[in-house]
Amino acid sequence: MTHTEAMQYPSLYLQGCSQNEDPRLPLHTSIALFLLSYCECKSFKVFLVFTKPASSSQSLRSQLPECLDVSDIQWEDLPQLVRGCRLPAVLDETGRLCRAGLAVVLRHIVNKTLEADPSRNDVLALLGFKKTCLKACAEVSKWTRLCEIGIPSAVEEHLKNPTNQYQQLPLSILTLERRLAEPVKVHNDDKIRRQKLQEQRKNEKNESPEGRGNPDSETEPGLELRAALAKLSVDSVATSTTRESSEIRKVKTTDLPPLEHVFAEGLYFTLTDVVLLPCIYQYLCSLQTHAVSSLHQLPHLLRWYSRVQEVPGVVRAAEACGMALSIPQLPANSLPVPSTVDNPTSLLEQEEGQEMTTQPPFVGGPRPTMTKLKENGIEAAFAPHPCPAWTLPWDGLPGAMNPTEGKMSNIRAVRKRQQLNNLVAMVTELARPGYTVVDFCSGTGHVGIVLAHTLPDCQVILIENKEESLVRAQSRSAELGLKNIGFIQANLDYFTGPFHIGVALHACGVATDMVMEHCIQAGAAFVISPCCYGFIQNAVKFTFPKSKRFQETLAYKEHMILCRFADQTAVQLPPERRLIGKQCMGLVDLDRSWAAETHGYSVRVMTMEPESCSPKNNMLVGRPPQKSGLEVGVGQLEAPVHN
Repeated sequence: MTHTEAMQYPSLYLQGCSQNEDPRLPLHTSIALFLLSYCECKSFKVFLVFTKPASSSQSLRSQLPECLDVSDIQWEDLPQLVRGCRLPAVLDETGRLCRAGLAVVLRHIVNKTLEADPSRNDVLALLGFKKTCLKACAEVSKWTRLCEIGIPSAVEEHLKNPTNQYQQLPLSILTLERRLAEPVKVHNDDKIRRQKLQEQRKNEKNESPEGRGNPDSETEPGLELRAALAKLSVDSVATSTTRESSEIRKVKTTDLPPLEHVFAEGLYFTLTDVVLLPCIYQYLCSLQTHAVSSLHQLPHLLRWYSRVQEVPGVVRAAEACGMALSIPQLPANSLPVPSTVDNPTSLLEQEEGQEMTTQPPFVGGPRPTMTKLKENGIEAAFAPHPCPAWTLPWDGLPGAMNPTEGKMSNIRAVRKRQQLNNLVAMVTELARPGYTVVDFCSGTGHVGIVLAHTLPDCQVILIENKEESLVRAQSRSAELGLKNIGFIQANLDYFTGPFHIGVALHACGVATDMVMEHCIQAGAAFVISPCCYGFIQNAVKFTFPKSKRFQETLAYKEHMILCRFADQTAVQLPPERRLIGKQCMGLVDLDRSWAAETHGYSVRVMTMEPESCSPKNNMLVGRPPQKSGLEVGVGQLEAPVHN
């Protein structure tokens, strides 16, 4: 099957690489292949992507499930949308929607499996409670970041030189070990905890002299494991109708026994376990060869590893991927190697840049903080809007482009059109034929679709993490017949392609900073309307304040005061409070703009017109230094853009 013919099916692109000139499969690729094998999914044409012309998958056949149709492809031959993403990635049949990143791709494999066979309860269970397993993006979820990035990266690093790292276990592995040792907290666990208490008391009775005649009392698996395996059954399992005794029902919830971890997220086998198994398999194999005594430090991880192998289908899927699962044996004469990390939790927080230092005391509220800034010559300042009366020709645009055609109210739709007028005006000022414009956090595509229609000589890419929103945007685009538009479902970090302008309407909290950082790294201009200032906090990549002058003036907690009060701009609030909120917005965005200017950018902080279009009406427009020759006159924007 040629690559062109494969577009009749969704195409799954998995990375291949080389180690010592020999082809190998990175962990992210092994994880995806293991899930395909476990689900017995045949809904994709699979490509192994190599960067070296001489590389091929021929020597890797033992690690490729026979049920899959796998072909090789060189990086330069990838579709353009896929080349702009980190692998793994899936391109749909249209060639316009790309899903990238490990968690996003794995969830999509599960969904495609269920489309083909809705009876697969075991596959449905992988998505976890309310189908949220690994749904939160790694930028905001420590757990997703640990499973999707931290552990695979740590194991890959260990495998590069396993003999030199055996005395210090990776921090992410120790964090997982600690997590597995904690009691399980699951939705509606009261009933199962009461069942556990009832079984404990029954076992105590059996262990008494008069109850020792029952030979099966010790061989039956624990309640947690039985509940976990029952949920994985393809056939529906009848719910037990046995009620607890009145004595058990009277026990307070706080006195009930805790539930033990069976799998990574608690009682049930989920996508998280699918991610971890190939990683831990390779890691444990390495430890058994090079540092077997280190296994003594991982008792809970070893128990998890053993229990995962009891899940129906896991051993079969692992064998198809060349993994010979077994239970690691601890040699009796080996002594545990003392861990050099006493508190993995605190070290992890330090590694992630969390605020660990004690801040000096300060007087709460925005006014003392604003006064402190003013005394240091820092005040909110807004650049004049270059074209306050500019508007799109809404009456002449196709109906599917108009927000009034959606589900929002008429009043909200009018305000949305006003917001779009502002962003499209600024992007039009910056754009040139042949440019690539990226609509970050695109939602259902209000900004990106209008830009694709308004700028037919530019390529527009919409990036959004929520699948439902992006599918809706793709549907609207197809209705309009737009050809210069592409869609990527991914976290921002998984988009690596070149672009010229980044735009985001109401990017929530640190999403604004993530978009700015992405644009700065790409040397691209940006037009961003921030939102949800109260959600701003120190994150993996960012600490606040961001600029040197703000850092010299404000402590982190003082900056957080500005952020919280920047959200006080709702129309129902008193005018004085809204004014303070607007000034706080201006100060937070001034800090952002000064941080960007250290990279040579020219940044304007301005107010969208009319101000009533949104309580969050700030707009940051940044030009990179190398693009200074793109200045255009405001007069070009005085008339609406017509195609």
